[in-house]
Amino acid sequence: MSGDTYLAYDYPLLSAFWTMLVFFLWIMWFVLLFRIVVDIFRDDELSGWAKAGWLVFCIVLPFLGVFVYVVARGKNMGRREIAQARDQQKAFDSYIRETAKGSSGPTSSVDELARLSEIRARGDITDEEFNRAKQMVLSGSGH
Repeated sequence: MSGDTYLAYDYPLLSAFWTMLVFFLWIMWFVLLFRIVVDIFRDDELSGWAKAGWLVFCIVLPFLGVFVYVVARGKNMGRREIAQARDQQKAFDSYIRETAKGSSGPTSSVDELARLSEIRARGDITDEEFNRAKQMVLSGSGH
């Protein structure tokens, strides 16, 4: 066997564990870095220059920048995220209310005529009552 051949027993289980741990921590660091960048832009209290300064600090000195940002502004990161989630939920609820109100609101004349036609087909109203109601719907004077 040559010296360049690596077999499974050349890579012990503990080394595999440490490699997986380092890889996992590396991925988690990137997740934290991206969350911090999003938080920098989300914060309305920071001025444009402060946002630019934090962003440059986190990009030029990434480990130190992320550490300092988490220590200095980490407590409010969760609060800003919760506030954004509440705002999104309020907007969604408002949209649902408006959509539901629009579907149960005033009906169009086409809907009214279709409903009148169904009532006449069942025999609940006469042709004369249907014509009178149809004229009222078409004139827009009432339902």
